[in-house]
Amino acid sequence: MQINDTPIRSLSSCIQWYWLIFGVMAFVLIYLLAPILTPFLIAAALAYLGDPLVDRLEAWKLSRTVSVVIVFTGIFFILLLIFLFLIPILETQISKLISQINPFVQWSTGLLGPYLKDNLGIDIAVLEVGRLTDIISAHWRETGGFIRNTVSTLSKSGQVILTWIANLALIPVITFYLLRDWDRMVAYIDDLVPRSIEPTIAQLARESNDTLSAFMRGQLLVMLALGIIYSVGLSIVGLDFAVLIGMLAGFLSFVPYLGLIVGIGVAGIAVLFQTQDPLNLLWVILVFVLGQVVEGTVLTPNFVGERIGLHPVTVIFAILAGGQLFGFFGVLLALPVAAVLAVIMRHLHDSYKQSQMYRIQAPPASIENGSDI
Repeated sequence: MQINDTPIRSLSSCIQWYWLIFGVMAFVLIYLLAPILTPFLIAAALAYLGDPLVDRLEAWKLSRTVSVVIVFTGIFFILLLIFLFLIPILETQISKLISQINPFVQWSTGLLGPYLKDNLGIDIAVLEVGRLTDIISAHWRETGGFIRNTVSTLSKSGQVILTWIANLALIPVITFYLLRDWDRMVAYIDDLVPRSIEPTIAQLARESNDTLSAFMRGQLLVMLALGIIYSVGLSIVGLDFAVLIGMLAGFLSFVPYLGLIVGIGVAGIAVLFQTQDPLNLLWVILVFVLGQVVEGTVLTPNFVGERIGLHPVTVIFAILAGGQLFGFFGVLLALPVAAVLAVIMRHLHDSYKQSQMYRIQAPPASIENGSDI
């Protein structure tokens, strides 16, 4: 007796169309609401980072609310310290760096110009490097640094000021409520997932969390620690732009060896310009080598461990694509989306390798004239 499977196929088709329409609508809504979603996404990221600490405090017999208050206070105290101390230092060093551009260009062209002209036939004068540095310096003096420029821009528009203040006020409020109800929301979403696909979705969610946390909770701590190590080491060497270069190298360390290469290159040029002593290059190299040793033996094993993070190229592409599509909100959203997509693509790859489409073998080639040659 043949069973009519038309209703089943129809239901499956309807479900597929439902998810397709839902995905398109979600993308359109995110695109339209991106300007106002930024504080919610920042708060969600802070809550995601803080939830494991809250769970650990709960394991010590503290209530959820008390645990949230402790973690919430710690997070915003750290952010306040960064804003009050690190940002002004970086701005001061950037201003000092800009003021040193013209002397550095004159020194480097005087050092490299004759060699390039005699051996490679390149005349640096045609590049008009001096004019370019004058434009950069003039532009920086006009803006007066990014903090003063931001304050000046905000003061020109009452609506911008209100929006800016409202977003800053919303972030801690939303973070607190998300931290308090994080486990409840996760359980609620899990309860809404259709039971037929719940095991698969749960597995994808766990792997996505492992991938994302390997970067956000692990790699970000490694980047910050490396930035501090490089900054302190370069300060001991006596480099004027130690914090700026150290933090830049630490930030770029999410791409293997990129932070090391950029850090040694920029710090090496800066120390040569500052001291004109090639021996100081050895101290700069020593700082970055020690930083790499600490990262490989202490930071990465303890903060990242054996978890598989996102490929560096994936991270770079995700950030650029997110910024192109949704602006600053897209940059914030890029890594979570990339982590989920990476997990889904791995499962699709495994499913394809196990499918009949991949395993099927081509029929043996027919032998012409029925005999071997």
